Amino acid sequence: MIGAEHAGLSDPSPTARSSVLTARDLVKTYDSVAGPVHALRGVDFDLAWGDFVVLLGPSGSGKSTLLNLLGGLDRATSGRLLFGETDLAALDERALTLYRRRHVGFVFQSYNLIPSLTAAENVALGAIGTERALAPEEALALLGIGDLHGRFPAQLSGGEQQRVAVARAIVKQPALLLCDEPTGALDCKTGVRVLEALDRVNRQFATPTVLVTHNAVIAAMADRVAHLADGMIVRLQSNAARAPPQELSW
Repeated sequence: MIGAEHAGLSDPSPTARSSVLTARDLVKTYDSVAGPVHALRGVDFDLAWGDFVVLLGPSGSGKSTLLNLLGGLDRATSGRLLFGETDLAALDERALTLYRRRHVGFVFQSYNLIPSLTAAENVALGAIGTERALAPEEALALLGIGDLHGRFPAQLSGGEQQRVAVARAIVKQPALLLCDEPTGALDCKTGVRVLEALDRVNRQFATPTVLVTHNAVIAAMADRVAHLADGMIVRLQSNAARAPPQELSW
């Protein structure tokens, strides 16, 4: 495997519509007592600068598995996954860790904020080990919560905590933003504010964004929607225009 010192892990050149991630025939199989579980069955996937892609499908369809492979949290059983020209499957664990730390921002359903740290201090954790990070207060301001930088998580609402989590993900200006059910624990009004934040970051920085959701309504704000079932992309839908989050029909 390729070590971090030879991995060539720099962001792909952000020319118009250039590819950031290219997946070909991705397969992920898990062993279980009952036999092999086929989480992904030969998935092809492309992501370019500025893309906003929603992964839609029922539980067990492979959405989160695909997201984990794209983010380097797991490895494919077979297939190719290129970050620019770097094959992630060829990286050793240290190089894969550097890929996640330097190039990928993650947002999950649970906020995972440290209770004893302020909002700004939580965001600063996302900048560790990176060279082009925003100031934490700047990242919070981008998400409309700059005035909350000195508050602790217990002093924030659920939507505010999730926006802090988004700020932590984008403070390093990642080449890729991956979101797994980021509005799953929020009411509709609060969820829209989080989606507005993600939409703003995607448009302002052209950050390729992949969002996993069960909520079909969210698909309208994407450039493309990948419908998954039984570990496969069964339909790829392109939207003629992206709906603003505040206009989604909940």
